[in-house]
Amino acid sequence: MSWASRRRFTYLTGVILFFVIVIGGPIAYWYFTIPPTCSDGIQNQGETAVDEGGPCLALDPRTLSPHAVLWARSFKVRDGTYTAVAAIQNPNQDAGVADVSYRFSLYDSDNVLVAEREGDMFIMPGAVTPVLEARIDTGNRIVAHTYFQFTNPLAWERMHNTASVLGVSGKQLTNTDSVPRLTAIAENSAVTDVLSPVFIAVVYDGAGNAFAASETQLDRLNAGASANLIFTWPAPFATGAARIDIMPVLAPTAALVTKQ
Repeated sequence: MSWASRRRFTYLTGVILFFVIVIGGPIAYWYFTIPPTCSDGIQNQGETAVDEGGPCLALDPRTLSPHAVLWARSFKVRDGTYTAVAAIQNPNQDAGVADVSYRFSLYDSDNVLVAEREGDMFIMPGAVTPVLEARIDTGNRIVAHTYFQFTNPLAWERMHNTASVLGVSGKQLTNTDSVPRLTAIAENSAVTDVLSPVFIAVVYDGAGNAFAASETQLDRLNAGASANLIFTWPAPFATGAARIDIMPVLAPTAALVTKQ
């Protein structure tokens, strides 16, 4: 190797060492000394996707059982006014969605759009989450089909089903041939009060098809206490009731994680 070649080699080696020390040193220090977090933009610490899964609050949807829209229907309350209801099943016991937007689309028998209603909801862990939109104006149009869809991606998180402490008993349906009235008793088995719980009642016929729904809300249900629930409809039922579901609906809370 000539003297000039050795000089170029020495110069090039010096430049490389400079960049290794000045740039690589801090990067290596950061990589090896700063603990990983669930917001560092890196898939580490057992995460199944970047900042999802492992010890993180956010979950990787690919590792979860799929959710499903069990059914979506609209029920005529009076001429030109409908109530739309959908039921979303989430089989994941410790995973839920804190907030997601949705849309009901109501069509007539010719598949012409009659009305739409948008809103926001949550999805409870390990449960069926019903969503109800009341007083949908359809003019003089008759609704034949109802479609429900989420309008933005679902952000799954580790969550606790706070509605699991609420039970319903003593269901009694009366006056079905005039002004139907459903009563029941809500019970709170928790050691803390529950604020603003919502209860949605769905009535099914003998074939298992939902044909009526109603919603009521309590201001508060104290720990270990019970309260009366009342649901009413303004017109007689056109068919007999074979089954009644009353589902408590309460926003889930984020689960505790041991590492961030």
